[in-house]
Amino acid sequence: MGGKKPAPAPAPEPVVETVVEEVIVEEVTTEEDVVVVDLDTMSKRQLEAYGREHGIELDRRHSHKKLVEELKEHLSNS
Repeated sequence: MGGKKPAPAPAPEPVVETVVEEVIVEEVTTEEDVVVVDLDTMSKRQLEAYGREHGIELDRRHSHKKLVEELKEHLSNS
């Protein structure tokens, strides 16, 4: 028989497993993080800007009292 040996089979590719870890981050609010906002002392422009930050558009043509009421209601529902 001819003396030629068959070529060795190529080595199999290594199996790479990707492990994904789910990390749950819990936001903790400390007393230092809490900012007390006095809506009654804010100007109408400040109320309007603060409202926008919290997802409500206030109409400055309304009275200061009405803006504060609308904002408090929105904040209590969110």
